[in-house]
Formats: sequence, structure tokens, C-alpha cells
Amino acid sequence: MSKIIDGFWWLVELIAGWCLKILFKLIRKELTPEIEKNFLQFVRFGVVGVSNTIVSYVILTVSRLALESAGFINYAYIVANCIAFVLGVAWSFFWNDRYVFTVKEGEQRSMLKALVKTYISYSFTGLFLSNILLLLWIEVFHMSKFVAPLVNSLIGLPINFLINKFWSFRKEGR
Repeated sequence: MSKIIDGFWWLVELIAGWCLKILFKLIRKELTPEIEKNFLQFVRFGVVGVSNTIVSYVILTVSRLALESAGFINYAYIVANCIAFVLGVAWSFFWNDRYVFTVKEGEQRSMLKALVKTYISYSFTGLFLSNILLLLWIEVFHMSKFVAPLVNSLIGLPINFLINKFWSFRKEGR
């Protein structure tokens, strides 16, 4: 299974790197190794984010429908969002630690500290900002309860990348 996952990441990086090189040739700018490294890391984070969106969306939808069928109608989508948040952050942490913000030989990172920071950082976008936006999209703009979480993902992805890269998964001593 590990070879399949490694092959998947190799293919993603090959395609993304190729696209980036073409873009830089078109705009006639130099593609430095640092730009390429950061771009590929963002692409990996985006792939994890897409998988997290799918996993969280399924959990959110199933939880909301279960709560509503059990008679908990008022704001079931908020409770379901909280359930999806807890499980989704665990999913993202695992994959980000393993394939996005990896620790190289000689570097150190406290897993517990990184996990706590991940929950704190995702609390801002995944709970605080997301719930405020859900209320806005659903109650004010009457957006579908199925579409609103997907819109929130587009807003949260770049914010989460920056917070995770520079705070949650920062190596020790940096």
C-alpha cells in the first residue's frame, strides 16, 4: 500500500511540477528550487485538503441527517460540523505529517505539540470561521446546506496552509 501511495504522490508532483515549469516559461520568469519546493508542498497540502473535504463532507452530511432524523432539527448542521471537524482534523494531521510537512533526518518535531497546534489552527478556520460562514451562507443568503461547507473549504484552504506551514508543523528550534 505504501508503494501505491508513494507512486500517487510522485505522479501528483510530476504533473504539478510540469505545469509550474510551463507557467514560468510562459511568463519568462526564473523558477528557483525554493519556489518549486514550496509550490509542490502547497499542492500536496491541497491534495490532503481535497481528501479532507471529501471525508469531512461525508461525515458532516451523515451526522446532520442522523441528527435531523433523530428529531434534533434546530442547528443540526452546526453540531454535525463540529463532529466533522474533530474527525477531519485527525485525518488531515495524519496525512500532513506523513506527506506534506515531513521531518527530515536530524530534524525534530514534537508530535503532541504539532497535533495540539493543528487542532488550534483548524479551530479558527474549521470551527470559528466555518460556523460563522455557515450561518451567513445558510441563514442570510439561503445557500444550500450541502453547498455551504464546500464554499467554506475554498476559503479555509490557503489560510490553513499558511498556519500549518509556519506554526503547527514548524520544526523544533526554528
